[in-house]
Amino acid sequence: METKIGIKNENRLAVAEILSKLLADEFVVYTKTRNAHWNVEGPDFHSMHLFFESQYQQLADLMDGVAERIRTIGHYAPGTLKEFLELTHLTEYSERTNDSKGFIKDLLADHDSIVEFIRGNINSINDKYKDAGTSDYITGFIEIHEKMAWMLRAHLK
Repeated sequence: METKIGIKNENRLAVAEILSKLLADEFVVYTKTRNAHWNVEGPDFHSMHLFFESQYQQLADLMDGVAERIRTIGHYAPGTLKEFLELTHLTEYSERTNDSKGFIKDLLADHDSIVEFIRGNINSINDKYKDAGTSDYITGFIEIHEKMAWMLRAHLK
């Protein structure tokens, strides 16, 4: 059945493509955060193990929401590792140490990058593609990623 929500088909497609890139970024940072949770070492292991767990749980909810938004506007969400790696602008792996500081620096850069990506697309989603619902929805992601970045950054002081 056709999606009739007051947004032109070509605009919904353009927004779905932006959201697919966001979903890929969310999946990559989620996976990297899980990796940090599993592999962090050092005297702060226990606290960082729990910290990374709380962050990947937040990211899991964000991913689900983005995928559901893509479906809401009438398109299919990407769902394979191949698709995510083709769509993301993040780096899947970077050289770092397995201590908390190494993981934190890597994840912090990813969160900052996601915030920039969202900021760079909000106005076009609203103004160019006439999708205020998606624009409003992902605006909340900025606050979430900024807070996650702040928590990571605070560990580096």
